[in-house]
Amino acid sequence: MHDIIPAWVNGKLKPLDKLEVHERALKHKAVSVFIIAGNETLIQQRALHKYHTPGLWTNSCCTHPHWNELPNNCAIRRINEELGIKSKSNLIYRNQIEYKADVGNNLFEHELVDIFTLEIVDKKDLTININALEVMSTRWIDFTSLQYEIANDPHKFTPWLKIYLNKYTSQIRPSS
Repeated sequence: MHDIIPAWVNGKLKPLDKLEVHERALKHKAVSVFIIAGNETLIQQRALHKYHTPGLWTNSCCTHPHWNELPNNCAIRRINEELGIKSKSNLIYRNQIEYKADVGNNLFEHELVDIFTLEIVDKKDLTININALEVMSTRWIDFTSLQYEIANDPHKFTPWLKIYLNKYTSQIRPSS
């Protein structure tokens, strides 16, 4: 793996290899998107070959920005790369949060995440073309049911999705 992402080393932001960043649990930049239609959100199941958290359900999409890539541009790029969605008109910046999580196999996330939502009026009008290298499956679920599923089957979900919905729901969905 030779993806270069922005991470902090001794308080200075540097371009580093993504795997090294996760092995060393370095704080790094990230972007997460929740695609929302009414009370439902689109979640994805991560592809089985992903180097961490394969096969787990997570938010609509998430990634690390390229070096010097703006968070908004990163979110738009990744929605297209993972889900084949080109819409960007309703992308809303929500907040920046920081979290730490063990993602298994001696890998760790310590992310400073810019959270975005993409508001969809009617999910039937949204065309999704998943990238099988990134995503196994998608499904729509209302937030209450998602929180219930996470509480009853937490091992099926990524650590960051559990953190987002446990601590930051009001920032993701300000009206809730």
